[in-house]
Amino acid sequence: MVKRRRLTGSQALKAEKAVRQIPVRLVSTNIAEALQLAAEHDISAYDAYFLRCAQALSCPLLTLDRGMKRVATRLGIEVLEYSHEGIYLL
Repeated sequence: MVKRRRLTGSQALKAEKAVRQIPVRLVSTNIAEALQLAAEHDISAYDAYFLRCAQALSCPLLTLDRGMKRVATRLGIEVLEYSHEGIYLL
């Protein structure tokens, strides 16, 4: 995001600090379903994996990626977004 000049270095460091506060756990998901999602929405398998996990766990998705936000919205997944004020629900 800094390279694309969408965030300053200072904002990126604040975002990293905020992200460290998010509890993370590894989960498995149905890879075939993720691949199907990728094909249906013309997105990467990597992105589809995260979307499928959000669906399966009924969890919101935290992303700055516009494409993922668009697909998540289509799928009825809540989307969280980071701003310099903090993380909020779109």
